[in-house]
Amino acid sequence: MKLVRYGRAGAEKPGLVDADGTLRDLSRVVRDLTPAALSPAGLKRLRAVDPTRLPVVRGRPRLGCPLAGIGKLVCIGLNYTDHANEVGAPLPKEPVVFLKATSALIGAGDRIVRPRGAVKLDYEVELGAVIGRDARDVAEADALRHVAAYCLVDDVSERAFQLEHGGTTTKGKSADTFAPLGPWLVTADEVPDPQALELWTTVNGEPRQRGSTANMIFGVRALVAYVSRFMSLRAGDIVSTGTPAGVAHGMKPPRYLEPGDVIEVGITGLGAQKNRVVSR
Repeated sequence: MKLVRYGRAGAEKPGLVDADGTLRDLSRVVRDLTPAALSPAGLKRLRAVDPTRLPVVRGRPRLGCPLAGIGKLVCIGLNYTDHANEVGAPLPKEPVVFLKATSALIGAGDRIVRPRGAVKLDYEVELGAVIGRDARDVAEADALRHVAAYCLVDDVSERAFQLEHGGTTTKGKSADTFAPLGPWLVTADEVPDPQALELWTTVNGEPRQRGSTANMIFGVRALVAYVSRFMSLRAGDIVSTGTPAGVAHGMKPPRYLEPGDVIEVGITGLGAQKNRVVSR
């Protein structure tokens, strides 16, 4: 299933995209797409619905963040060999983990706002693993049983905030609008192998990133198990699994985003996002 939330910001309604690509309203089935809808019982209820009996949503409404009530965004740094090489960092021996504020979440077509004082704005296309049931110190063999869905994440970054102002990576990752997510959640049963997906990014139509989740240093299964050792992963949390080479920071010279730039990111089977950068 492709699950969406559509409508104006703050008043989104639940929906699904059927096999023909038609957006249908789920409001008669669930009030909203919350972590409870991604539980085994919640997904069973949604799978029992006949999409053809759901109302068709007319027009092309805004698609918001496809999940309400996300508890935390756990991000992984330097998780592709080519990305670590392009920024001159050694390959990590264990996953590099940081948090991104949920206040950064926006929809797949919303504007990215460059915050005051930002001078090194960057993009990162990433696969997000959406947790459907709580995971605490789980074994790798069981880790994917806790993943209910996958989604596309653009881990927008301000490199000066991240690298030049002290503190932690989170500082450069958490400004408002720095986490476009969606356009939809794709349930895990439709992603048989999360390590066989292509990722890409363009800026103003120019190809920047092209990679495969097969080149992750630590795969989704390993990441969910690893993170669950250090914090409980709750239903509705998202693990954003890192980005391949081609980020602006890794180019020589760097080519950071400017107001007016249009970033498009996509992942095989998970859709695409298109966001314009604006100044505050």
